[in-house]
Amino acid sequence: MSSRYYSALKTMEQLENVYFPRVSQYRFCQLMIENLPKLREDIKEISMSDLKDFLESIRKHSDKIGETAMKQAQQQKTFSVALQKQNRVQFGKNMYFNDRIPEERNEVELKRAFEEEDENEEEVLTVQDLVDFSPVYRCLHIYSVLGDEETFENYYRKQRKKQARLVLQPQSNMHETVDGYRRYFTQIVGFFVVEDHILHVTQGLVTRAYTDELWNMALSKIIAVLRAHSSYCTDPDLVLELKNLIVLFADTLQGYGFPVNRLFDLLFEIRDQYNETLLKKWAGVFRDIFEEDNYSPIPIVNEEEYKVVISKFPFQDPDLEKQSFPKKFPMSQSVPHIYIQVKEFIYASLKFSESLHRSSTEIDDMLRKSTNLLLTRTLSSCLLNLIRKPHIGLTELVQIIINTTHLEQACRYLEDFITNITNISQETVHTTRLYGLSTFKDARHAAEGEIYTKLNQKIDEFVQLADYDWTMSEPDGRASGYLMDLINFLRSIFQVFTHLPGKVAQTACMSACQHLSTSLMQMLLDSELKQISMGAVQQFNLDVIQCELFASSEPVPGFQGDTLQLAFIDLRQLLDLFMVWDWSTYLADYGQPASKYLRVNPNTALTLLEKMKDTSKKNNIFAQFRKNDRDKQKLIETVVKQLRSLVNGMSQHT
Repeated sequence: MSSRYYSALKTMEQLENVYFPRVSQYRFCQLMIENLPKLREDIKEISMSDLKDFLESIRKHSDKIGETAMKQAQQQKTFSVALQKQNRVQFGKNMYFNDRIPEERNEVELKRAFEEEDENEEEVLTVQDLVDFSPVYRCLHIYSVLGDEETFENYYRKQRKKQARLVLQPQSNMHETVDGYRRYFTQIVGFFVVEDHILHVTQGLVTRAYTDELWNMALSKIIAVLRAHSSYCTDPDLVLELKNLIVLFADTLQGYGFPVNRLFDLLFEIRDQYNETLLKKWAGVFRDIFEEDNYSPIPIVNEEEYKVVISKFPFQDPDLEKQSFPKKFPMSQSVPHIYIQVKEFIYASLKFSESLHRSSTEIDDMLRKSTNLLLTRTLSSCLLNLIRKPHIGLTELVQIIINTTHLEQACRYLEDFITNITNISQETVHTTRLYGLSTFKDARHAAEGEIYTKLNQKIDEFVQLADYDWTMSEPDGRASGYLMDLINFLRSIFQVFTHLPGKVAQTACMSACQHLSTSLMQMLLDSELKQISMGAVQQFNLDVIQCELFASSEPVPGFQGDTLQLAFIDLRQLLDLFMVWDWSTYLADYGQPASKYLRVNPNTALTLLEKMKDTSKKNNIFAQFRKNDRDKQKLIETVVKQLRSLVNGMSQHT
């Protein structure tokens, strides 16, 4: 019956304009004339009912319409990409005639694209194939004939705007799966594909201004929705799939004439988030690598193993190449693993940059910036956390310093790697450099500081084992056991330090000697130690002599003269002063640049002398002095007074 709506209206128009005037005097004619408005209204209602059914139908089938349109856009894109690759290969044949692999691979890709095109050719459907638009055409026609076209247009646009708002409202859990995003996009694409078709096949039902207004409203909502929901994504793979969907969504609608620049601007925001998720993922990767490393040089027993390592990491050392097997690389296993994972990160970052309609130079710059974040933030943080872990000892710290040196040297190869995968010529590169130098230098400095700290802690552990008899009358005649163990430890650890840069090893050695000297001095001056005999001083002197012998043996090469021995100069002058009992010289030369006891502070001398004075009173340590010369005790009292005078003078001067 609906197919006869228009014919019925034309018939009524003909009756009204041609036949009724001729028979208007008859009553049946008047009855018919009176019924014409009602008939027209009935036809309007019936056609409007058909339109409502149509609107409900396209609302339900928007996702199918959008899915078809996006699938067609994807097929066209796949074909175009394969064709572009083939064209590049054809253009570069003269340059790459010795390397057939790229050409053959692209020919295969093009062939596959053609095959896919052929397979899908029968499946290609248009919006007319999926939707019966005849109710719209008839209804528009009927309202036009009835002179009420404006009512129809207003109703259609109002209803479609309501549907648009429903389509643009996402599911609350859309961010959890890629299918959630896909359904959202296909419904929106389906909506606008229908509007585009209506725009082009009807006169004035919708206008370009109307669709532009509708699209701009929708675009603002879409961007807000995607910005909110994408922020929940913590999986880089899901973010990457979302990016690919947005690109396909944008390309599809751009093909229908809708502007999509704002979507690509949004993709740059999402790209930053994608990089954040990558950085978090790679932080875990780096932590696992560091946990599994044994922090020992990589051993190799044959040429095959050697080639495996250098295939993973760009290492060049002519001296190592000349050595016979078995031999060792200087770095540990984590170095090639870290290098490989940095390259994997660059590949992962590149995946997002593809299809963003950006130049190779821009993509190259983006890759360098994201790689810099990986080095300066993620890897640097993992290295610093590793260095500060309690179970990382001195040997491991030495290996970490060696590792960071080799990773730093490999940064130039990473720069070349980025340049190669983005097809940027060396002459045009004027982009960001990689900050590996600062990253690994900072890590080395932290490791060096940790070495000094742990070395001092180890020295403290040995010193805590000291068990002096401070009241002994005679020394044992040999150095204390704890000190000899400490010196043996230092000798062995400094052998490991030979692999470190010279200044690091020298600084560590000097720091250790200075710390040991300070610790021994603090032991003598400890406020809880009330008495010290001359025998104890002589025993202590034997230990300091061993320290001086160790320093003079050049445990680490590169020190000038007796530089290292000077770490113990304060102890040496203090002990000499007491053992020789050379107070007259000390007091006479005090304050003179050429003083024999220049490094002995009066306060230090006074503290130690008072400990010995108490011992002499209680234990008769100075009995031989009193037997031979009763004035010796008075001399001690006199020296104490003079030292106190010097100390008081110093405090007043300051």
